[in-house]
This record gives sequence, C-alpha cells and structure tokens, in this order.
Amino acid sequence: MASEPDERPSYEEAREELVDVVRRLEAGGTSLEESLALWERGEKLATICQEWLDGARARLDAVIGEDDD
Repeated sequence: MASEPDERPSYEEAREELVDVVRRLEAGGTSLEESLALWERGEKLATICQEWLDGARARLDAVIGEDDD
C-alpha cells in the first residue's frame, strides 16, 4: 500500500489492507504458514490504525482544551 516498505501507511490504507487480511483469514484455504503471516500483518495493521486514532484523539483533545481556556 505505502510506496516504501518502511513508510507508514495512511489510516485508510492500513484499514483497507486490514479488512483484506481479515477477509482472507476468514475465507480459509491458506497454509498454516500463510495464515500466521497474515495474522502477524493484521496485528501490525491494527496497531497502525490504533496509533492513527490515538493521534487524532490527542489532536481533538488539544483543540477542545484550547477552547475551554
């Protein structure tokens, strides 16, 4: 999804890929090794999505806090 392997994908890219990973795991038909690799990728993508959401929440909280002052 992202152009460089070390580049962090956007929230939308990570979520889209995570949905695909879950779909593939639910469909079955993959070897144990492939399933484990998909699971690991899914965990990484879920972490990336959570980091984006946490960052967005922090930004909103900062703006709300400024408005309260």
